[in-house]
Amino acid sequence: MKCEIEFMAVGEAAKAGDAIIVRYGEPDAFGLMLVDGGHASTGDRIVSHLRRNFTSRVVLEHVVLTHSDGDHASGLRTVLREIPVRNLWLHVPWLLAEQSRHLFLDKRFSQEGLQNKLMAEYGIVAEILDLAAAAGCKLHYPFAGERIGPFTVLSPSFEAYRYLLPQFDRTPAADQAAIEQAGMWIGKRTVLDRMLEAARAKVQSWTEERWDLERLRDGGLTSASNESSVVLYGSFEKGPVLLTGDAGIRGLTWAANAADALGLPLQSFSFVQIPHHGSRRNVGPTILDRLLGPKRPQGSAPRFSAYVSAPADDADHPRRIVLNAFKRRGGKIIATQGVDRCHNAGFPGRAGYGPSEELPFFTTVEEYT
Repeated sequence: MKCEIEFMAVGEAAKAGDAIIVRYGEPDAFGLMLVDGGHASTGDRIVSHLRRNFTSRVVLEHVVLTHSDGDHASGLRTVLREIPVRNLWLHVPWLLAEQSRHLFLDKRFSQEGLQNKLMAEYGIVAEILDLAAAAGCKLHYPFAGERIGPFTVLSPSFEAYRYLLPQFDRTPAADQAAIEQAGMWIGKRTVLDRMLEAARAKVQSWTEERWDLERLRDGGLTSASNESSVVLYGSFEKGPVLLTGDAGIRGLTWAANAADALGLPLQSFSFVQIPHHGSRRNVGPTILDRLLGPKRPQGSAPRFSAYVSAPADDADHPRRIVLNAFKRRGGKIIATQGVDRCHNAGFPGRAGYGPSEELPFFTTVEEYT
């Protein structure tokens, strides 16, 4: 099976997002899949792009929302209004809340009370569901082991999601002790945490890095919502594809465990999405070695394409320290940075897309602060 993966340019300044169009099958018989919809303004661009390239009668076989953050969900409202969608895959926090109710700190919540609270916090997801129901779209939960066209969901499992849900930034307080007892505590970022991150970004300092001196560290932490991102493993004739959303080290580790259990080979990808716009909190040397393989000698030819979605004028993403880590392990690094990018693996070439410029290895990278 052939594939074509288009990364739409999403966001400006520090407002990154994701919108990925996948074509799969054969030139005369293919399906279309959309993974995430970017910001609200991205929806119109997706609709125009689909109609221009696949006719006004275009149909999306599958739409996947990797997680409920606005920079991934907002544009899907326009897509669902304008384009027929057969299957919608997403996690719905309030419909899955009953299985997590005992993991919230306030034990007085009834099932209905908790569901109403969560529905109020995730208004964009509620709109998406209403639009999908009105259009007769089939709803599915993308948990580990599910098949979505040529893709297999690797993460999250249902068990992982029910522990993550109380730890989302917009859900009521979690019962930390109960979640820690299960070894699933990630923690919520407070307003102070976010303020400190923003302050550190403004005073970013730089340090030297060499091919044989990797400064990326293990132990990075991202939000529980990011860790709930749907991780997809695609099986194609020119090699497997890995789409990661905003997953962090936990989510990627769960994905690697699932791939092993399902007999899906790692370290042989033809295409990999660099998670969370190239954030250094989402990856580390150990998980990259497991997913991509060990570091290669300097000067080795690239083994796979590694795409990252980041605005052209975002000073903080993608992190050079992360791009270097993917390059050491055989990645040809391509960034959107204000330009739509297309990875073609078997389909005829498309007008408007030429070879994408590969980012270099950087000899100065961000210092940890």
